[in-house]
Amino acid sequence: MNITFEDFEELDIRIGKIISVEKVESSDKLIKLLVDLGTEKRQIVVGMAEFYEPDYFIGKEVPILVNLEPKTFRGIKSEGMILAADVNGKPVLLHPEKEVPAGSIVK
Repeated sequence: MNITFEDFEELDIRIGKIISVEKVESSDKLIKLLVDLGTEKRQIVVGMAEFYEPDYFIGKEVPILVNLEPKTFRGIKSEGMILAADVNGKPVLLHPEKEVPAGSIVK
């Protein structure tokens, strides 16, 4: 399915820096991240615990879809989505080629 360029322009993707992480109790898959987006910090829940230890995420800069409607997982509100590549069913984090300010817009 194709989308229009206008549809793409509706996506607000920014670089966030992961500043804290904790495994979600009673879940084998979920990790709760606190992400610095420059002007604000957001909580994001990711289903990557079966692939990565929580400490792996600390300090990483990753693209975040910030205008996604919030969703609740196991009672924890998630306020965005990390964009990652899927390699044989395993998520691989995407990173800027060099350090950029938190909140930088991805175009």
